[in-house]
Amino acid sequence: MAKKCDLCGRSATKGASRSHSKIKTLKRQNINLQARTIEGSKVKLCTSCLRTIDKPKRVKAKRKPALKTNATKA
Repeated sequence: MAKKCDLCGRSATKGASRSHSKIKTLKRQNINLQARTIEGSKVKLCTSCLRTIDKPKRVKAKRKPALKTNATKA
């Protein structure tokens, strides 16, 4: 099984650790995957997707009309 989020598709990234003498050693930075059961199926999700799933749906509020000013008077 791949280390990849089933919802957003994020996977590991490459990073470099540097020693005191500035020698670059490449390393793999894995994402924080959690196995969860959602709607009866087991999926692997990253923690950022888990946070957005838990958020309630937001309803857009109506915008107030902009104030009209008489800036053209001279």
